Amino acid sequence: MTPTTASPESRTSVGARRSEATEVAVLEAFAALLAEVGYAAITMEAVAKRARAGKATVYRWWPGKAHIALSLISQAKLELTAPQGASLREDLIDYMTRVVGLWRGDSGLPVGVLVRHCYAEAWSDPALAAALQAERRERWTMLNDILQAAMERGELPQETDLARAKDFAMSWPFYLLMTDRLPAPEEIARMVDDTLGGLRAGSSRRPSPDI
Repeated sequence: MTPTTASPESRTSVGARRSEATEVAVLEAFAALLAEVGYAAITMEAVAKRARAGKATVYRWWPGKAHIALSLISQAKLELTAPQGASLREDLIDYMTRVVGLWRGDSGLPVGVLVRHCYAEAWSDPALAAALQAERRERWTMLNDILQAAMERGELPQETDLARAKDFAMSWPFYLLMTDRLPAPEEIARMVDDTLGGLRAGSSRRPSPDI
């Protein structure tokens, strides 16, 4: 995944609204530096210089490099296309295959590296943690639709708690991401089958009230 190309001219923000050209240039610069030097060596100053943008402008819209990484994660999710809706199993295999592929970097940008660093830095950055959770909820809209459609087809009980179901469905792949053990493409179907067993068993029990 490569951000849309912007003009090589020096970019600045436009009033209180982020300049689209600046955003594209900053994301492109960050992605290029990630490939060249790795996440740990990236600095905001290097991003600004590479993007031909003012350092103050970059800091105005991205408080730190993890926030730029989060913007790239958000952009990457746009590559995910909706499954065909044939069955819950087929839809989950399709969805998980695409998500794991993005994390692995099949489209060029290793999104999984960015996700791991964002979650690590979020422990000490409340603003980043809040932004990450907001993006997490938005990114899981497609998974919500998959599970909702399965309920409408009768593949899941009507009383299924979608929030808990999403957490359950993503817990295994996310754990493998965070431990740098992403499943190979041929392993995803089995992972989905095991997940479905737990989903159907768990959805038959009403969740306990929060305490």
